[in-house]
This record gives sequence, C-alpha cells and structure tokens, in this order.
Amino acid sequence: MPADTRTLPTPKPTLVILTAPGTPEPYNLAHLRQLADVELVHADELPSAIKGAEVLLLWDFFSSALRQAWPFAKKLKWVHVAAAGVDAILFDEFAASDIPLTNAAGVFDVPIAEFALASVLAHDKQLYVSHELAKKRVWKHRETTLTRGSRALIVGTGGIGRTIAALFKAVGMEVRGVGRTARENDPDFGTVVASPDLAAHVGWADHVIAVAPLTDQTRKMINSSVLAAMKPTAQLINVGRGQLVDEDALIHALRAGTIASATLDVVTEEPLKVSSPLFSLENVHLSAHMSGDVAGWRNTLAQQFAANLQRFMAGEPLAHPVDKQLGYVTRG
Repeated sequence: MPADTRTLPTPKPTLVILTAPGTPEPYNLAHLRQLADVELVHADELPSAIKGAEVLLLWDFFSSALRQAWPFAKKLKWVHVAAAGVDAILFDEFAASDIPLTNAAGVFDVPIAEFALASVLAHDKQLYVSHELAKKRVWKHRETTLTRGSRALIVGTGGIGRTIAALFKAVGMEVRGVGRTARENDPDFGTVVASPDLAAHVGWADHVIAVAPLTDQTRKMINSSVLAAMKPTAQLINVGRGQLVDEDALIHALRAGTIASATLDVVTEEPLKVSSPLFSLENVHLSAHMSGDVAGWRNTLAQQFAANLQRFMAGEPLAHPVDKQLGYVTRG
C-alpha cells in the first residue's frame, strides 16, 4: 500500500453521514456533533456533500452511492461502513486508493452465531415440522436427531465464523472451516479446507453454514457441484450474503431432495420477490436479513463509530481496518 502522506485531521473534522429515508439517526448524534462538523445526507445529496468531507459514515450500509460521489471526494481521509460486509462499496477506484476503510467487525459475531445454532437445533429437533403439525391439529410422535456429535462445515473463517465454531463446539458439535488456504491445527476450527476444494469436503457435514465475505472469489461458491456433493440429510444455512449461493441451483436441489433443507437469512435479491419459489418450498426457512440485528444493535454500531472517530482525531490507528484487496478485516 502506498505511504500515507495525508495530513492529520483538523481538531473538528467534517463528517458526512449517509443515511436513508426512514432510517433512525445515530442515537449519539449530539455527541458526534461535539466531535465533528456533521452533515446527514441521503444518497442523492452525497456528491455535493462529500466535497468537503474528511470522514464518511455509511449509516445506510447497503448503499452504493459512494461510487457515484467518488469523483468529488477530494478531501476524504476515512470511510466507515456500519456493517460487517463491505461488498456494496468496494468498487475498483476506492479499493485502489489509500483512503482507509473500517467496518463493524465484532458487533454481529455473537447474534449471528446464536442464530446459526438456533437453525441447527430447529432442523435437528424438527421444530418447523412440529409447528406445521400443530397448526393442523395433528399429534404425531417422531424421533429427532441428536445435535451433539453432528458435524458442521463453516464456510468463512473470520470473526463471525469463529464465534459460530466456538458456540457449536460448546454443544458438542464437530466443526471444520473453509477458508482461502487449507491448514491443520487452527485454534478454532482444527481443520480448514481450501475454498476451491469445498465440493470434495462438503459431504462430511450435517450442516453447512455460509458466512464468508462476498468477493469475486466467493460469489456463487455454493454451486450445483457443491450442493450435489452434500448429504441428502444435510441443511444449508446462509447468514452471509445471498450471492454466496447459486440460487437457481439451490432451488433445484431442494426440489429434488439433494439436500434436506435450507435456512436462508439472506437471498440474492432483497427483499425477496413474492414470486420466488423459495417462499413456497416447505423445506426452506426464510428470515429477512435479521440474524445479527438484536435489540440495540444500531446503538452498538453508533458507539463503535464514535470510539473510532476519537481515534481518528487523535491520530491513532483505526480499529477494524478492512484489507480492501481482500474485502474483509484480516486477523492480527
């Protein structure tokens, strides 16, 4: 990366907060105004507002508006996105620049891990089946699956994936990871399988959890070959990005019984169109991209940004810097 030759910020930097209509503003906005000259804008206002901005907070974290505003961002020194995933804003010009990008690493780790565990238990204990039978006033005894001793392949070895691994191991599950490079003796996963070899190893798992960052390398990594190699009793859980999965191939696999079920907190196009077959398939369990959004999550995001803003003003290293070439925060 080129040497950072930019000057330190003024005592009160100019902060532009990109938000969206109807989105609650940061609860600590008054505190942020004490630290910086703050302007709240919507996407259509960003090209004008960013001309004087030193700091940009993407409170509307799915917005791609920075790409259109980029030619005007002459004074920008730091961008923070209030989300774990940064795929929406990592266009080529920004990725090639020396302007640092930080994200909300750590905020969603435990909530998403809990959601993943709940999805495993719901599958193993047939909670969805029980719910449907109860609605039909049917009393039907069945045998369920023991979760302890079952196997989970966690596709994504970042902070969220590692928190999922720890929680799964706490209930007696066996875990492996899928990452950029294969290795043994990983402190959280033990065995890590290289992403290109996913199809060769996915048959080991009873549950496959997708939580990898979305990059050119991970887009549609769970494809027809991977789905065909899964156990017919296995469940796919996607709490990462919808584009990690080839959705057409998934629908085909679910209809054919190639895999048992899919729990999808994310889909390729959100909100999911009412015409999507995913709504009608009985072995699909949907939620509206909410696995990490526990009560108070926006306040936690605002607190995290305020702490990083104070680091920025003091000339200290920023927390959670994203490697813009890889598309995520690297460990260490």
